[in-house]
Amino acid sequence: MTTDRTAESKALFEAWLRLWNGELTLASEVASDEFRVHSHLIDGSDSSGIRGAEGLREMVRAGRSHTPDLTFAVEVPPLYDGDHLSVRWTATGTYDGGFPGAEAPAGTVVAFTGTDTLRIQDGRFVEYWLNADGLHMLQQLQVA
Repeated sequence: MTTDRTAESKALFEAWLRLWNGELTLASEVASDEFRVHSHLIDGSDSSGIRGAEGLREMVRAGRSHTPDLTFAVEVPPLYDGDHLSVRWTATGTYDGGFPGAEAPAGTVVAFTGTDTLRIQDGRFVEYWLNADGLHMLQQLQVA
């Protein structure tokens, strides 16, 4: 990968991280119209319906809905390989209640980890593979 391409990929990733940390307006800057997600979501559904920047924005919003102060921090710096990057992260936030089936009290601090693998095309992300430890989060929320 050329130095210029690496710098562009790093800048794109920094915007991605800020998006997940609550700057929802960045979705249209980081995701292409063809953007799609490959994952199973915390509610057990698949992600095939998440498309484009608006789908990504809604996914991030929903992910933050019960932990509005959720903060994502890089645990292992991104690895860049051509048009792909992969990063290991840790998320920490304060549960504010309302998650279906959760018995944990509001104010419970939750933390979980995950790995993002992203494909870049024409300066934006077009595919996203997410592996997050949702079971650990559900355990902390005491979901029955």
